[in-house]
Amino acid sequence: MQKILLLLLASFTLILAEESAAKVVYDLSTKNIKAFELKILKAIVANKAYYESKLKELDVTVVIHGGAYKYFVKDPVNSKYKDDKALLSNYSELKKRIKSMSDTYDVEFLMCGAGMPKHGLSPKDIVKFVTIIPNSTIGLIDKQNEGYAYIPVGDK
Repeated sequence: MQKILLLLLASFTLILAEESAAKVVYDLSTKNIKAFELKILKAIVANKAYYESKLKELDVTVVIHGGAYKYFVKDPVNSKYKDDKALLSNYSELKKRIKSMSDTYDVEFLMCGAGMPKHGLSPKDIVKFVTIIPNSTIGLIDKQNEGYAYIPVGDK
């Protein structure tokens, strides 16, 4: 009986913890590498740290489309981004930081599959930790209907 009571209490605590988690979806379409670093790589780490200091979870999803595909290709040298000097000179470090977002900070990356052909990309060209979805609109609708706050990160 004690075990059942303890199990119910633990389950109830987990449900409350999930309900109290803050949730955000970033609508990432910027091709500007500085904006990507500032508004995604640095901001997510800072926001996660803030919520952690409040003993609260922050669930983060990034929906990728538009000019942002380039940050998630396996091999930019052999892609349409081969002439993007800023990307190529920073790619090794960017790739590590982005992978850390997935592994360490549990950030979910969703990529618009509809726009990939326009950018000369197929799923085999994209890093493994990114999930391909039918289109960015579906990803944003789903996340917002799940209660995620919406933050656009695009080019003005």
